[in-house]
This record gives sequence, C-alpha cells and structure tokens, in this order.
Amino acid sequence: MTIQAGETIPAQKLTQATAEGPRELATEALFGGKTVVLFGVPGAFTPTCSAKHMPSYLTNIDALKAKGVDTVACMSVNDPFVMQAWAKDQGVEDRVVMLADGSAALTRSLGLELDLTARGLGVRCQRFALVAKDGKVVHVAVEAPGAFEVSGGEAILAAL
Repeated sequence: MTIQAGETIPAQKLTQATAEGPRELATEALFGGKTVVLFGVPGAFTPTCSAKHMPSYLTNIDALKAKGVDTVACMSVNDPFVMQAWAKDQGVEDRVVMLADGSAALTRSLGLELDLTARGLGVRCQRFALVAKDGKVVHVAVEAPGAFEVSGGEAILAAL
C-alpha cells in the first residue's frame, strides 16, 4: 500500500551520489528535523525525467526553500554513479540531493514500486513526490502511468 499523509517515512538506507563519490544516507538523517520534498523518478536519463521532472525542481528550488523546504531530494532505482552522472548532465550541483535506491528497498517500503520486468526494466520507482516534516508525510502525489501532472516542482509548490 502506498504511504499516506500522517505516516512516518520508513527507516531505510540509501546511497547519496556526491562529487566525492557514493555515501550511505539513512532516511532518519535525511528527514529528521527538516521539511523535505522527495521526488521519485522511474529512471535517470529517461525522457520525462530529464526534460520535465528534474527541471521543474531546479526552476522552483528557490521558491520551495522560501516556503520552508530545507531539502529537495530526488530518488531513483539506479546506482549512485548513474545518479551522479545525471546530476552533472542536468546541472544539479548541490541544489538537489541525489539518491540511489539501487535495490528498491525504500521504494518498496513506500509502496511506490513499478514492476517493468515484462519490458526488461525490472522494478522501478513510480513517478511521485512527497513532502515530509520531521519524517512524517504531510503530502503525497503519485502520477498515473505516463502522466506528469501532480509530482512536479510547480505542483508541490502549490501544495505547500
């Protein structure tokens, strides 16, 4: 079942892609004591993710921060090296925390997995965004298959 507003982000470990290399990051450290927007993408370098989803956050990052968001993070079921390369390609710099959920552990814990095994892509993350305050979810937006309407930076900004 998909995580709902009022529920707590599950304790999991992710790998943060940084300029210095991969770094383990616990969800407790990411979400604890902060307001965090976490958006998930089916895959780095994929068309909608690269042309719309990530750019929508980069364009709106200052407005999100002005509304009290401490951290904007992007998660994908990719490895941290792919996430780092995608961050470089997108000009992310240090504005968005890039997170690899390589085994889909957090994705599954959130109930946001997308099984694309029949298409040769394995288990991925649905396109989504959530807002959490001190680890408690206050807003969740999950896209319908193929859609990009409710999880972009503009939509989350309007929801804050």
